[in-house]
Amino acid sequence: MFKRRDRRGFLRAVWEVIYPRGGWKRAYHYVQHRLSRLPGTPETIARGIACGVFVSFTPFFGLHFVLAALAALAFRGSILASILGTFFGNPLTYLPIALSALGTGYALLGIPAKKAFEGSIARKFSNAGADLWNNFVALFTPDRADWTRLIRFWDDIFLPWMVGGIIPGLICALVCYYISVPLIRAYQNRRKGLLAAKIVELRNRVKPKDDPTE
Repeated sequence: MFKRRDRRGFLRAVWEVIYPRGGWKRAYHYVQHRLSRLPGTPETIARGIACGVFVSFTPFFGLHFVLAALAALAFRGSILASILGTFFGNPLTYLPIALSALGTGYALLGIPAKKAFEGSIARKFSNAGADLWNNFVALFTPDRADWTRLIRFWDDIFLPWMVGGIIPGLICALVCYYISVPLIRAYQNRRKGLLAAKIVELRNRVKPKDDPTE
């Protein structure tokens, strides 16, 4: 019942992660629509959004939904809003997020930017993934585990990103919170007004008419 009618191939699924079906504008309006219809007070929803935005600045890829939900629980925010808030991190924003987090991390940890940026960042991700796979295979084969590239990835990318993402993540989270509260409140008030008008209209429709014979 929940299966797609048109089955997507692997390449198409990967492409739709980079460029959603219908374009990024449609994806943005969908997330905005879902956020505006979430139950809860404007402050609760906004706290959830802020948690999702902050988590999107962390390098824990694949765990953003879980971390955002845990953060929302800790700060009494909307869990659904926090999950939607993680969409702040997407292929269009990953580059500025990475640059701001890494730049801040290098400054805080005293790492020379020239040394950290030696080689491609994407290649360092690829090398770390290759090391993880090779070391996993080494558990079941005579091959020897090698952690060299993983250690370099930790020193040059992961640790600076994790430390440096805190400051820009907090700034963006606070900005999103204070922007979201009045917008969500205005939308909820407008929706309540429309709902009240519909109820009055329905009551007028079902109201019995005066009997002309009386």
